[in-house]
Amino acid sequence: MSGTSGSVRSSAAAAGAAVAALVLLTACGGGSGGSGGGPEPESSYSAVVAAAEPSPAEGFTPVEVEGIKINAPKNWSVDNTGGTLCMRPPGQDGCGYGAIQVLPHVAENDPNKWPRKQYDAANGWASTPDKCRSLTTAAAADVGVAGAEKVPVDDPQGLAQHADGLKSHHRVWEVTCQNDDTFEVRLWFLPQSDVAVYVWSVDAQYSTLYDEVAASMDVTAYNDR
Repeated sequence: MSGTSGSVRSSAAAAGAAVAALVLLTACGGGSGGSGGGPEPESSYSAVVAAAEPSPAEGFTPVEVEGIKINAPKNWSVDNTGGTLCMRPPGQDGCGYGAIQVLPHVAENDPNKWPRKQYDAANGWASTPDKCRSLTTAAAADVGVAGAEKVPVDDPQGLAQHADGLKSHHRVWEVTCQNDDTFEVRLWFLPQSDVAVYVWSVDAQYSTLYDEVAASMDVTAYNDR
């Protein structure tokens, strides 16, 4: 009897290990159809992590444009016009320096199909990457650009996950102006949904806040339209 009991325990342990391995593989995005190089942009992990509404966390207010839900910092101004959304930090009258833009149908509406064709290029930080956007030049837009380069992001694959479980292309550029000013541009782009969260010119004091806002985005209702 003791030998039989040991066999049963061994079989149960083996079965449990197999189930655990299967769960782990699923959680890591394994299965057929994958390239083996990791998750693809805009892949959904809803079977493992349930999609969630953007949390109305302290210091944020949920806002929406064309079904895209996202959190706006409570002390920022929000403009929702022309099918786009702009969050402006205190003291900024226009949707420029320091602001966050949420852009539905972004490549469809852009004459150069930006950022679909350009998001991975060194000069992919804008549809027409020719004007300096530093703090001292952004308003006048009369200083040219000397060059730009992509800089690393936290994820080695260049992906960022959002509140709905989807992953976007996350890109950051450092741009040098002809007057030697520099500025940073940030982009989160969902290629299938054709939605972008875009920081036109980064205000460094809000660096962490930009990431928090982008992470809160949920495009479920937008995609269901």
